[in-house]
Amino acid sequence: MAVSTTKPYRGEASARKHAWLGSELSFGGAPIGNLYESVDDASATATIAHAWQRGIRHFDTAPYYGYGLSETRLGDALHGVPRASFTLSTKVGRLIEDDAQQNNHADGFIVDGHRARFDYSRGGVMRSFEASLQRLRTDHIDVLLLHDIGELTHGENHAAILRQALDEALPAMAELRSQGACKAIGIGVNEEDVCLEVMPRFPLDVIMLAGRYTLFEQAQSQRVMSQAQTRGVAILAAGPYNSGLLGGAQGPGKFYNYAPADEATVARAKRFYEVLARTHTDVGAAALQFPLAHPAVASVVCGLRSIDEVDQAADRLQATIPAQAWRALRDAGLLQEGAPTP
Repeated sequence: MAVSTTKPYRGEASARKHAWLGSELSFGGAPIGNLYESVDDASATATIAHAWQRGIRHFDTAPYYGYGLSETRLGDALHGVPRASFTLSTKVGRLIEDDAQQNNHADGFIVDGHRARFDYSRGGVMRSFEASLQRLRTDHIDVLLLHDIGELTHGENHAAILRQALDEALPAMAELRSQGACKAIGIGVNEEDVCLEVMPRFPLDVIMLAGRYTLFEQAQSQRVMSQAQTRGVAILAAGPYNSGLLGGAQGPGKFYNYAPADEATVARAKRFYEVLARTHTDVGAAALQFPLAHPAVASVVCGLRSIDEVDQAADRLQATIPAQAWRALRDAGLLQEGAPTP
C-alpha cells in the first residue's frame, strides 16, 4: 500500500504522549464484522487498506466482532503490510465456536453459524489468544484487552466474573506480555465502576472505555480518568459518537448506547448541534477531537465501515475548531467543569 501524504491526525502529539500506539485515530473493527448490516469482503478490504493509506496506524478488533469475521478481515487486508508500521489490539474473554444452528442477528452481527461463549479462565484466555493470532495472521498483539467484564454485562454474576478475571484471566495476559506475545494489557469495557474495581487490584497498561468519556458525556468517567492519569494507565476512548448520536452531518443520530435513544437524550444532543452551528463547527469533528485533549487518552477509536467513513473521520480529526466553539459548549453547560478541551 502506498502511504498518502494527507495527515489525518496529529501524529507528532501522539508520538510524544503514547509512542507505543500507532496513531491518535484508531480503526474500530466492529462494523467490518457485519455489525447491524452486512459488509462484503471486498468492501471491508478496501476500507482497511484506505485507512492505512490515510495514516491510521492502530486497528482494534475482537473475536466477538462478527464471531471472528472482523479479525479475519483485518488479518487478510493487512497481510503483507510491514508489521512494524501498525499496531493491533484485540480482546479475550469469549471463545468463538461453530454452531450451524446459530443465528446471531439479535446480538447485532449479521453472521450465522457461530456462537460466542464467555470464558475468563486461564485456559480460555490462552485459547482465545491463539485463535486471534491465527485469524489476524500475526505472531504478536500490541494491546490485549479483557473484554466486557463488569456488572453491566454480567449482572448478578459480576462478583464471580471479577474474581476469575483477577485470579486467572489478567495473570494469564500478564504472562503473555512477559513472553513478548503482547506488549500491553488492559480491559475493554463500557462502564466506569469495573475500571475502579480492577485498577487498585491489578496493574493495567491500558483501558478501552467505550462511550463514557466523550463530548456528549463525561460524568460517568471522571473518577476513572483521574485514576488513569495518576496510575499511568492509557485510555483508548472508544465510541466517540455515542452510537452515532453526535456523528450525523445534519443532526443527532437515533441511537445511544447501542439502543434507540429516548426523547430527552435526543433533545440534549440537538443542543450540541445548535450551539456548534453558531461557530460553524462540525459536531462530529468536535466529538473526535475532544477526548484527545485529556492527557490520559492515547487514541480515539472510531468504528469504520466504508472508505467514505474513513475519509470523514480522518478529515474531522484534522479540522480546525475555533476556541469559541469550546467556550460556547461550556457556557451552555454541555461540558463537565474542568474537562480539558483542545
